[in-house]
Amino acid sequence: MKAKPFTIDKWKVRRAFELVKANKGAAGVDDQSLADYETNLKDNLYKLWNRMSSGSYFPSPVKAVAIPKKSGGERILGIPTVEDRIAQMVVKLEFEPQVEPYFLPHSYGYRPSRSALDAIGVTRRRCWEYDWVLEFDIKGLFDNISHHLLMTAVRKHTSNPWVILYIERWLTAPLQQADGELTERIKGTPQGGVISPVLSNLFLHYVFDKWMQKHHPNIPWCRYADDGLAHCKSEAQAKTLLELLEKRFRQCGLELHPQKTKIVYCKDGQRKGVYENTTFDFLGYTFRRRLCKNRKHNSLFVSFTPAVSKVNQKAMRRKIRKMCIRMRTDLNIAQLAGWLNPMLSGWLAYYGRYYRSALYSVFRHLNKALVRWARRKFKPLRHRKTRAMKFLEEISKRCPRLFAHWRAGMVGGFA
Repeated sequence: MKAKPFTIDKWKVRRAFELVKANKGAAGVDDQSLADYETNLKDNLYKLWNRMSSGSYFPSPVKAVAIPKKSGGERILGIPTVEDRIAQMVVKLEFEPQVEPYFLPHSYGYRPSRSALDAIGVTRRRCWEYDWVLEFDIKGLFDNISHHLLMTAVRKHTSNPWVILYIERWLTAPLQQADGELTERIKGTPQGGVISPVLSNLFLHYVFDKWMQKHHPNIPWCRYADDGLAHCKSEAQAKTLLELLEKRFRQCGLELHPQKTKIVYCKDGQRKGVYENTTFDFLGYTFRRRLCKNRKHNSLFVSFTPAVSKVNQKAMRRKIRKMCIRMRTDLNIAQLAGWLNPMLSGWLAYYGRYYRSALYSVFRHLNKALVRWARRKFKPLRHRKTRAMKFLEEISKRCPRLFAHWRAGMVGGFA
């Protein structure tokens, strides 16, 4: 039997499928779902392994899907087929361990053992130490990554021929629009691909991270994918850095977003003068001056600190409305809690880490939805709103851990 040109472990292909399945995801251009693929799993995985090992694997076009942004507008995701996602996961399992040790500790996005909350925490501390912050956002990062510069970085970290080959093929796979038209891709990596986060991190590792380390070692920075912050000692330092960053990104084929890039004054103590920007949003949190309580000394003080942003509060309330909780009269209250708690626990775990009281308006909205549910489910409460509110208040006292937000102490607000 003739040997395959590439040596790929069959068990790595199987492991890749399990990871893709855990991540779920929609079908690609072939309309094949994960469930469809799994009906003949053994043969499908063998065929994929055989093609990847022989070099005859070529990816399908990437499906273009428009999704709404929380801040308005749309973002285009590129959805590969199930088979292509598995193949990308195979390469990711091989390639990511080779590049991950080189990434700097200030890069948080899409990395093992690092999270957005880690980035929020370090930013919170630095805002207390520095009075100025340069907030920047890269405009259309995933659509504008230079293939030449990216592949130069890939080859710097691996000599594995099949890793290099398949990354090149994924980068140039065409994008299929909703009307079936194919668009050639000469730059960028699809936002939605399994391998794309690793590739974008590698690209920005050299474009920004290493550049900052070399040229501005005394300016602390934090980056999560295409969103970044740099903390400066003065406004002049921030303005100089912004000019240099704009030039650096242009040289690498990228552009800073003009509306989302700004210099912010973040002094939390006594301020002098009036400044245009005194607040910024980062990873779903709004950083600004807030009145905080020192529990040890039972006193109040002003601190520049994060809390869930109004945009995300609005998105959570919209999610609650779309779920039509009042219509789920087929569920009893324990079943209703079981249905809602995974979502509520996720919100509390992320947005409740800092300044949890900012979530009160969201959970008050939810409590009102529970009142409407009770009025629809129980005939005696149908035209008695006050009685329905008391009914739920009594349940919250008897079973304070029934709903995740009740466990967090956000029981009030039924009115």
